[in-house]
Amino acid sequence: MDPLADLLDGVRARSAEFCRAVLEPPWALRIADGAMLTLATALRGHAWIVPDGGEPVLMRTGDVAIVKGPDPYTIGDDPATEPHTIVHAGNRLTTMDGVDVTEELRLGPRTSGLAPDGSAIVASGTYQVSGDVSGRLLNALPPILVVPRPGAQEPIMELLGQELSGEGPGQRVFLDRLLDLALISTLRAWFARPEARAPGWYRAQSDPLIGPALRLIHDDPARPWTVAALAGKVGASRAAFARRFASLVGEPPMAYLTGWRIALAADLLRSPETTIEAVARHVRYANAFALSVAFKRVRGVSPSRHRAGLPR
Repeated sequence: MDPLADLLDGVRARSAEFCRAVLEPPWALRIADGAMLTLATALRGHAWIVPDGGEPVLMRTGDVAIVKGPDPYTIGDDPATEPHTIVHAGNRLTTMDGVDVTEELRLGPRTSGLAPDGSAIVASGTYQVSGDVSGRLLNALPPILVVPRPGAQEPIMELLGQELSGEGPGQRVFLDRLLDLALISTLRAWFARPEARAPGWYRAQSDPLIGPALRLIHDDPARPWTVAALAGKVGASRAAFARRFASLVGEPPMAYLTGWRIALAADLLRSPETTIEAVARHVRYANAFALSVAFKRVRGVSPSRHRAGLPR
């Protein structure tokens, strides 16, 4: 796999939450579902995404937005409009004072709104992302990003919106896969934009020397890689390869490899039935002690404390 594919693997939609909101101005929704990642599009009209304490971001018709959680935020027809409804996990809706209005506002299986034919329609899907590997992707994203309509994959988003307006056999899996495709295409479009300041590992994937080396690392992180071995695989001298890798990725090859192995180990440690010794072997450390030394050096906490969720 390439780095983006590996990071996206942990963000794959599995019974994701979807919502299609049909609205008429003035409208504003308080989003408090705790989702780590939300993908949204304005199928009709526009919407302002307003983070607490941050600058409002406009999403026009056909634009696609990605919002990092889990902090709550507001989405509305105008940044100044006060929210009238809170969206909770599971698409449960309440008034601002806590009265449940889910059934009252439901227009369909996954559609809610204030009017059947509102001037604004916003479709969204949310991911409950967890794990250190997926966290590396989240860390590369701003709190809110918007890909304008010309760069967004309109057919995917339109299909997502259409599917949300009705029901059909296999719809849950169909929606999950559509959401994954929409996320991947949106991230690609975003990282291609100059203002995205794409991380080094993403930019380096297109390099004829460093791209293949990154794929070698991600395909087989447990292999006893050295700078010389990686350089030999891509047909470069050790010194030239090391300089180019550090320049493009932002860190030396062995530092990147260590960081990736430790991220994998951190996720494996979340499984209580997997021993630290087994995790060590999986990511190419001689034993649990060697992994513990490396893990604590990189993360500032031992594997056992990480597994227990204890602070440093």
